[in-house]
Amino acid sequence: MESLKIEIINPKAKKLLEDLADLNLISISRLDLKLDTLLDTLRTEECISLEEITKEVEDVRNERQKEKKSFSHH
Repeated sequence: MESLKIEIINPKAKKLLEDLADLNLISISRLDLKLDTLLDTLRTEECISLEEITKEVEDVRNERQKEKKSFSHH
């Protein structure tokens, strides 16, 4: 499986993607909001401490590990 990040410019493209998902050709998932928040912060001119970055990365990793464990138990 290959994952891609896609930025939708035209709303018609979102509808096309949703149609592909309805046909079970692709799956659509949203980015974790915490990760989005971190990325937005990093893209601003505000400084973020190494400790804050490390904590956020650890939180995301822990969440992904929980998801993997829940999938493996099914």
